[in-house]
Amino acid sequence: MSTLVEENNEKRNQLNKENKKIYEDMMVYIRLSFNKSDQETEEVLMELLDHLLVLQAEGRNSSELFGSDPRQYAKDIVGELPQTVPRKMMALFVMGICYFLSVYMLSTGLIQTILSYGFQQLEPTKSYSLGTTAIIIILGSITISVVGYSVFRYIKWSCFRDISKIKEFLVTGFLFGIVPGTVFFAMYYWLPPLGPTLTVPVYWLGIAGAVFLLVAEILRRKN
Repeated sequence: MSTLVEENNEKRNQLNKENKKIYEDMMVYIRLSFNKSDQETEEVLMELLDHLLVLQAEGRNSSELFGSDPRQYAKDIVGELPQTVPRKMMALFVMGICYFLSVYMLSTGLIQTILSYGFQQLEPTKSYSLGTTAIIIILGSITISVVGYSVFRYIKWSCFRDISKIKEFLVTGFLFGIVPGTVFFAMYYWLPPLGPTLTVPVYWLGIAGAVFLLVAEILRRKN
């Protein structure tokens, strides 16, 4: 399938500016339908690209292929694509959670290790209440899942629309950056300690983060 994607990337450069914009909107919209077969999706996209290149070479308009409502055309294509297996959807979900945990643990472990061993500003060990940690991981995973789903829904919504880049930056920065950041900040500082306590060297956070990153990369390569 990677060959199809690479071929698509090369052929897409042959499109003029107008056709490239509408085709890439079509491509993003269809690829973001995650419950569909990847192989079938890429084959359909390649077929559309080939047809559009022929129309362009003949000096004809893209509306002859996509009609007057490209969004509805994309929806119709998505509806006809075969669905992928639930196991793959679950693997994608687990991969996202592993990436989230790896980023959180790697960054936290690195900062705390530097401050502890490099500048003696923190204790070299840190105690965690297991109940509180479990709640943060569960709520954090749910928050990341909701934010991730919202991001993909927004990207699909923005296809075939001309949106001001400044407004888009402000809105997406608030919704997808400040809101989840506030949730994590509130959980970290306001959740009371619950359950037994585990004390570990701060660098173990970084090691755990590296393990989660490795698992996420393995899942990504398999999918």
